[in-house]
Amino acid sequence: MNKVILSNIALFLTALIWGVSFVAQKAGMDYVGPFSFNFIRSVLGGLSLIPVIFIAKIIQKDTRTKEVKHEQHVNLAKAGISCGTALFIAMSIQQYCMLGASAGKAGFISALYIIYVPLISMFFGQKLTKTVKISVGIALIGLYLLCVKPDTGGFSFYDGMLLIGAFFYGVHILVVNHFSGKVNATKISCLQFFVVAILSLPLMLIFEEPTLSKFIAGYIPILYAGVLTCGVAYTLQIFGQKYTQPTVASLILCLESVFAVLGGCTILHETMTPKEIFGCIFMISAVILSQTKGHPKLAPQNQIQDIEQEKTNIKISNQEVENVYK
Repeated sequence: MNKVILSNIALFLTALIWGVSFVAQKAGMDYVGPFSFNFIRSVLGGLSLIPVIFIAKIIQKDTRTKEVKHEQHVNLAKAGISCGTALFIAMSIQQYCMLGASAGKAGFISALYIIYVPLISMFFGQKLTKTVKISVGIALIGLYLLCVKPDTGGFSFYDGMLLIGAFFYGVHILVVNHFSGKVNATKISCLQFFVVAILSLPLMLIFEEPTLSKFIAGYIPILYAGVLTCGVAYTLQIFGQKYTQPTVASLILCLESVFAVLGGCTILHETMTPKEIFGCIFMISAVILSQTKGHPKLAPQNQIQDIEQEKTNIKISNQEVENVYK
């Protein structure tokens, strides 16, 4: 079978696993608290990636010098702490919201991290494209339909917190992107899960009463969220994005929020009003639109000549400046 088709199937399975993970997160709250759930799932997630790292190390021969290894180890430590801290904040907020929000709604609101990424990048000098601007407007309409209830006149507390959590997922993606070219992505992911576990541990002991019996009672959602969501899905994502165009990969992964709703309806028997369904449609449209890029049109010949003339003028101006300071 074609590698591109296999990659798309892998990404589809990744979206399916991630979408249903909201159901596991919701179900896990019946057994343990948010920090306890994140602690144990992060430990399992980190452990599940160790075999992936070990196998990759056997397959690929290490030809790095000691200096390169040292530099990469330093960058790996920085990446693990930075990515783990951002992920800890995002996961903690999202998991806490599972106490009061439905799995489907949490999936759609959390998916807004895709739109948050270009919005955050704007503060670092990146310009927003027209599609992103339109996506933000569509997403706001979707949020209103999905979250605003006539009897309250505004967002619920959990809806607002999920928006904040989505923001930190956006921050996490940008931090990962910053370090991804410096160290191995799988190692970053593995280390960040252990950082999340370390940060969750004291809060779990202070605010919750975890026991071994509670962890054992909730082993199904815990194993799903820890091993499948972190280990299996992440490995599938790596394979999928290797042979698929980034835009196509993003669009397939956007199905995560759809699977969250389907999983909530079929497994947890959650329901949505027609107004909330329309809100979901608007939000998934916004997410998909934000990942599409327009094809640049060729400039007319006279515009090309004007651009070349402008380049020449700039070169002349630069030369004049250099002559002044010589």
